[in-house]
Amino acid sequence: MRASLPRGTARYRSNDAERAIDMIRDARESDFGQILALNAESVHFLSPLDETRLRHLHSQAAYHRVVDDDGTIGAFLLAFREGAEYDSPNYAWFAREYPQFLYIDRIVVSMIARGRGLGAQLYNDIIAFASESGVDKLTCEFDIDPPNPISAKFHAYFGFREVGRQRVGGKKEVSLQVRSV
Repeated sequence: MRASLPRGTARYRSNDAERAIDMIRDARESDFGQILALNAESVHFLSPLDETRLRHLHSQAAYHRVVDDDGTIGAFLLAFREGAEYDSPNYAWFAREYPQFLYIDRIVVSMIARGRGLGAQLYNDIIAFASESGVDKLTCEFDIDPPNPISAKFHAYFGFREVGRQRVGGKKEVSLQVRSV
């Protein structure tokens, strides 16, 4: 029998040994410095963020959670419901196509925390959040030009499927993805 864990604590399997890992919790303003640093680490896959933009996105987000390892943010995920004040062309595409959705804008895992399952922890958490919120579609996008095969494999694992493609800023092409909740 598995021991119960506090809400927000997740499990993963590593070398056939089950163990608790880091706390998933709502992001706070005191986390913004670490969130901005994580975003900067992966900016080649994401749009840049500064503190003003992050404050605005945080205020509009339906879901903005972090994985907290004793005060160090190992990962974060930022997502929006329909009707948010958000100028992303990918978010706008989903807003035109679906009356109700939860759009995953970005998930970032720290370089030093990769391979620990933090991204999967956050995706399991947002799927549960969407279900509890009565949302039937979880949406996102990832780059296909230039290619991001790790993200493609990750999203396929979680049951996302392509529903469209678009060029963004003339620089890259994205695969627009949906998963039923």
